[in-house]
Amino acid sequence: MGFIEKLRDRWQASDSLLCVGLDPDPAKFPDVFVDDDDALFGFCRDIVDATAEYACAFKPQIAYFAAHNDGEAALQRLIAHINGAYPDIPVILDAKRGDIGNTAEQYAVEAFDRFGADAVTLNPYMGRDSAAPFLQRNDRGCVFLCHTSNPGARDFQELLVDGAPLYQHVARTIASEWNGDGNCALVVGATFPEELKIIRGIVGDMPLLIPGIGAQGGDVEATVRNGKTANGTGLMINSSRGILYASGGAGYADAAADAAKTLRDEINRHR
Repeated sequence: MGFIEKLRDRWQASDSLLCVGLDPDPAKFPDVFVDDDDALFGFCRDIVDATAEYACAFKPQIAYFAAHNDGEAALQRLIAHINGAYPDIPVILDAKRGDIGNTAEQYAVEAFDRFGADAVTLNPYMGRDSAAPFLQRNDRGCVFLCHTSNPGARDFQELLVDGAPLYQHVARTIASEWNGDGNCALVVGATFPEELKIIRGIVGDMPLLIPGIGAQGGDVEATVRNGKTANGTGLMINSSRGILYASGGAGYADAAADAAKTLRDEINRHR
């Protein structure tokens, strides 16, 4: 089963559009992980186990693991845990790769073979040849940056090219030219709901990964209204810090589960 099929099945089985982001910052871990050499894996495993029933996807951010000694090994173990315990929940490796030729091929091996992710986030800036090694792995997902959630998104993504903003050209090109095997998705920030509406109109039912809810100030109702497909799906609405650090005490896992359920339910109210 390919990434898109797996995601669609999960939307239906879980009745959830919530993507749980895994951005582990040891400085924010509960005291129980002080002096724990296995804290990165242990904390994230507990969050995964607590929130799995509410998640349509998990999204580990590679930098939060690679910044630490043995962190990439912890990431491998974490994705293996998800794949083993929750094989129906897709894993998106948030790596934002984008390079050419043999380098891109190695990044594809990293994401899909070394780490075992179902999909990876990618930067389309260097063009089709930089995406080709990922697109060719048509059982895996290619999640391209389109209009991101940060304030600086406007610096380049909204520059006019032939009368239309660059992000619209990105959306149209990926939907019409790069998605021949149906394994593409786009990253669109919840902090730009009007742009989200435009992108949905361009790409049809293509899945959209939505950062920016919670700490970045994105609005759930506007995101769902402007981004959902006709059948009320089509979105992976990501939350990281609001779930991971819902509590700094001994009940951190239960608090994460409560936060995930609350956001899942809020999203569903607007579907």
